[in-house]
Amino acid sequence: MRIIRLPMLLVMALSMATGAFAQATVTAADITRLESTADEIAGRLDALRATDATLATDVSRTLTDLRDEVTYLRVKMRREGAITRDEYASVRDRLETLRVRAEGEKVSAQPVLGPPEAPSLTSIPVGTEFDVRLQTSLNSGTAKLEQRFEATTVLDYSVNGTVVVPAGSLMRGFVSSVRAAGRVDRRGSLTLSFDELRIENRTYRLRAAVTEAIDGKMGEDTRRIGAGAVAGAILGGIFGGGRGALLGVLVGGGGTIAATDGTDVDLPAGTILRVRLDQRVDLVAPAAP
Repeated sequence: MRIIRLPMLLVMALSMATGAFAQATVTAADITRLESTADEIAGRLDALRATDATLATDVSRTLTDLRDEVTYLRVKMRREGAITRDEYASVRDRLETLRVRAEGEKVSAQPVLGPPEAPSLTSIPVGTEFDVRLQTSLNSGTAKLEQRFEATTVLDYSVNGTVVVPAGSLMRGFVSSVRAAGRVDRRGSLTLSFDELRIENRTYRLRAAVTEAIDGKMGEDTRRIGAGAVAGAILGGIFGGGRGALLGVLVGGGGTIAATDGTDVDLPAGTILRVRLDQRVDLVAPAAP
C-alpha cells in the first residue's frame, strides 16, 4: 500500500505546486485589466479639465507614459511568453495611484472605514498647514515616478479645542515628478504630493503639497517645533519666503523641491516637511468623552 500511495502523494504535491505557480503567473487577462483601468482614467479627463486644468494635463501626460508601459508588457508577454509579477505590480500600482488623482475635486475626502450610520463631521479647510516627519529617505537620483512614501504629523491639530488629528498620524504620498541631476541641467528636483491621511483606523483622501523642508536634526529648532506650537507656524516664522531649511534646497510652486548646488535633492528620513492642504478634508469627529 505504501508503494501505491507514494506516487499519488507525489502527484498531489506537484499539482499543488503547479496551482501556486499558476496563481503567481501574470496572464493576458491581467494585462487587459490594466488597459481597462487606463481607459477608466481617460474617461475622467474631460470632467477633470473643467475643475482643474493643470491637474488634468499632468494626469494625461502620466497616463500616456503608463499606456506605453502596458503596451510593452503585452508585447513582451507575446514574444517571451511571460512577464514577472513585479513588472506587472509596478504598473498596476502606478495606474491605481493615477486613478485616485484623476478623481480630482470629485474626491469627497470621506473616510474609507467607519460605521454605516451617518457620522458627525468636522472639516479641515483649504490652506491648513501640517508639519510632518518623513519616515523614509528620498533622493532625486534614485526615486521613481509614482513611488509611495510615508510621513507622520509632528503636532496635534485641534478644532474648537478638540484634537482631531493627533501627533503621529500617518500621511501617505507619492513622487509626482522627479528629475535626477545631469551633466546639462545639474540640479535635481522632486515633487511630492500627499493623497492620504490615516487617523487611528480611518483613512481619508486629501490633496496636499510641500511648501517648506527642514532638517529634522536641527537641535533647538526641532525641539521648538515639537513643543506645542501651531502646526506650521515655527517653520513659517523661521524659514519664510519659500526657501527650505535643508542646505541647497529650494521649494517652489506645486511642491517641487529643487537642489540649488548642482546635486540631487536628498531628503533623509526624519526630514520635516511643511504640507499645505489644497482641498478641504472632512473628518469623522471624535466621540465625546
